[in-house]
This record gives sequence, structure tokens and C-alpha cells, in this order.
Amino acid sequence: MDQSHRPAWSPSSWQRKTPLQQPDYPDHDQLEDVLKVLATRPPLVTSWEIERLKRQLAEAAQGKRFLLQGGDCAESLSDCRAGVITRRLKILLQMSLVLVYGLHVPVVRIGRFAGQYAKPRSADRETRAGVSLPSYRGDIVNRPGFSEVDRLPDPRYMLEAYSASALTLNFVRALTAGGFADLHHPEYWDLDFLSHSPLEDEYSSMVSAIRNALKFMEMIHEAPIEGLSTVEFYTSHEALLLPYEQALTRTVPHNRGVYNLSTHFPWVGMRTASADSVHVEYARGLSNPIGIKIGPNTGPDELLQLIEILDPSDEPGRLTLITRFGHNRIADHLPPLVDAVRRSGRTVLWCCDPMHGNTETTDGGVKTRRFDNIMSELKQAFAIHDSVGSFLGGVHIELTGDDVTECVGGARGLAENDLQRAYKSTVDPRLNGEQALELAFEIVRQIQRNRTHSAK
Repeated sequence: MDQSHRPAWSPSSWQRKTPLQQPDYPDHDQLEDVLKVLATRPPLVTSWEIERLKRQLAEAAQGKRFLLQGGDCAESLSDCRAGVITRRLKILLQMSLVLVYGLHVPVVRIGRFAGQYAKPRSADRETRAGVSLPSYRGDIVNRPGFSEVDRLPDPRYMLEAYSASALTLNFVRALTAGGFADLHHPEYWDLDFLSHSPLEDEYSSMVSAIRNALKFMEMIHEAPIEGLSTVEFYTSHEALLLPYEQALTRTVPHNRGVYNLSTHFPWVGMRTASADSVHVEYARGLSNPIGIKIGPNTGPDELLQLIEILDPSDEPGRLTLITRFGHNRIADHLPPLVDAVRRSGRTVLWCCDPMHGNTETTDGGVKTRRFDNIMSELKQAFAIHDSVGSFLGGVHIELTGDDVTECVGGARGLAENDLQRAYKSTVDPRLNGEQALELAFEIVRQIQRNRTHSAK
């Protein structure tokens, strides 16, 4: 449909369409009361921050920056604690240090946190031993325990999620502005378990090189280099629970447009990314930069239609395409999509999610991901973009700073029998800090290789 003939957009226009991936709240009066409260709560982010992120994503689409987006598959309200937040932030800072040093471009840091409390499900109900209950849709909707009380959608959880998001974001801002990210002390970013990793020497050499470079520059300037003690961090989450998203969607006094002020960077998930979906309808009118997950079922024509709906003006920094195919599918599905976008003349930021397409279940019924398959999809994504004159400008990773055992493989060689040792995720398996850091090194190797190849 031509944009000029599309119905007028508003934050509530999605309600004209058939709902998808939305919980069935039994008490509608209570739901309306909660949404009225949310609509009066202060925004979690500002339009100025959102516009600044959009400009940085536009630079990433030009190869002048690199996007690192990472965090939990689904945040837990019980994990809104200083230690959990600090460790998650620490591993993202570690990864960005590796990327900045190795790629020689600024890194756009976006956390999958301060709002990633909702999860899409493949079925509305879950059955165990003959008992059928509503599926767990994240802590913003219900609880993971398998009982009627746990699985009952409760709108009051939205208020808890808002509060936890505010607390998380406030603590992250305090850390990143208060010296936690000071490049003069990169050794503060080390994690204890790294001392047992084969990567220790490579990482330590890098930290030492950065420290020596800083000392050299300050010796020349005869003064400390300002601006090295803070970093910018942005938030993101899947804009899935639309009543919550709508309640925090606002106009602002000093910028034109309508913003989702619950996060800097909302994205539309693969299950809800059809051109006529309620989620695409909601996202199309926002002034935020938008991410959209692209999977094996997305064809070139549909992708171009989505781009036209979500970014009709070809606005720099507006649209990030986050591909998720699986290591055994990416070679067939990514090239025609990249080629179609290239021929259309549209400018988008390509980002690889090597996690979701590589989920599998062990013979013992445990969901996991194999590090080799994650790495394979990432390597193929770099190679495919390079082969058609495009480039991969970002990665989207599910990770934690905790020493979990949820994904097999990696430098430590975790096996399936290790999963039971420290498997904590209630939804999807995440890379632990060591595996995430190893992935960052591989990103540097791939981009440096591509640069060398292009220079020949």
C-alpha cells in the first residue's frame, strides 16, 4: 500500500488491527487503571538521547561506527540488583573495548535491558502432564512458575517492570557517568573467570597497549585527556506488549514527532514483523530509530515493503535490519535480501543476530546454542556482505556477565553435561562473559580481514 493511502497513524492506531502476541487480561478495568497510571509516569529516556542515537546509527550505516547490542534474552524483575546490572554492563564494556581498539571506529553501545521484560511465544498455552496453562510471556505479563496463579496475566506487573526499568537505567547512567568506564583503569573491567581462559594473554596485551597509548598521549599534551572516564549507553527492548508501549509514547515540547520514551531503540521481533501486523503499525509512526528482526521466511519483496512502511523518507539512522537465520540457512537467505536492498538504493544498518537461529534442544530436553554455530553464522554474515559490496555494521547478542553454562562450546569447551552446572535462564540460553568476549575478538578478526582483502 502506498504511504499516502495508509490510514492516519496515532499511538493507538494499532488497536484497529487484530492483536498478536498480546496477553488476555481477565480484569479489563484493572488494565485500564494501570495504563492510566503509566501514562502519567515520567519518561525513562529523552528525545534528545533518541535523536543522538539515531545520528550515531546513521554513521554506523556508513561504516563510521559499529553497533554492539547485547543483554539478557528476557530480564527478570528479581535480577534488578546492583551486582547483576554491574556484571552485565562490565562485559558489554569489555566487548566494546575490544571492538574500539581493534576496529578503530567508535562503538554504539545498546543494552538489551531496562525494559526487556516481555517475550513472544510460539503458542498461547503450555501443556505439562495433561495440564494446560497460559504460556509464560515474561515478567511484565506473568510468572514462569507452572501454576494458575503464576501464569495469570496481571497488568500490575507493568508497573513493576516500569519501576525496575527506571532503577536499572538510573544505575547504568550513574556507573557510566561516574568513572566505572574510565579508560585509565581498563583493568577494572576484568572478570575473575577470565584468568582461566586462553584469551587472557591476548586481552591483557590489549589492555596494556591501551594504557600505554593513553600515557603517551597525556605526556604529549602534558595534561589528562578529558572525556575518557564516561561512555554513552543506550537501552533497547522488543516493543511487544503494546498497551505498555502506548502508555509511554509521547509528544515532547522541543522536538517534532512522537517518541516511545520507554527506550531509546525499540525493535519489532521476527514473529510480529509482517507488513500488516499490529507491531509494524505501532512502530511506523514513532520518531525513534527502529530495529526489525529478519528471518528465513522474509523474502526480498516483503522486506522492501517493510522498509517502505517503516522508513518511507529513507531517514538516516532510522532503520536497522537485524538478521537471524541460523548457520545452516544464512547462505541461502541473506544474499537475496542484501541484494534487493542494495538495488533499491535504500540506506539501512545491517546487524547480525547469530543467536536465535541457532537454538536447539538436547536429548535431555535442555535448550542450548552451540558456540561454533553462533560463530559460523557471524563469519558467514561478514563474508556475504563483503562479497556483494555491502558491510555488516553491528551485532545483536544475548549474553550475561554471570558465569553461566547455557551455551556449549567456546574457549573453555563447555559440553552438554556442563549445562546443569549453572543454567539460569528461564527463556533462551545466553553466552557467558568469556564466550561473549571471544566473540568480540572474532568480530575484530573478521573486519580486519575484510579490510585487508578490500585493500588488495
